Amino acid sequence: MNKLARSSVFDPAVLAQLACPACYGDLRLEGSRLLCIACSRAYAIVDGIPVLIVEQAETIAVRES
Repeated sequence: MNKLARSSVFDPAVLAQLACPACYGDLRLEGSRLLCIACSRAYAIVDGIPVLIVEQAETIAVRES
């Protein structure tokens, strides 16, 4: 495999270093997006990169698990 090849998969090890840009709450990985339990926003992950732009986030109904 080429050393310069980029993964299009989000690395969950990075999750602990990220916070919701709207409320600074914790994020959790669910499928192909990051969810903020505190403010009910969902941020897409595109080509392995989370799009943490508040204006592009979806507002969702959060299920506690």
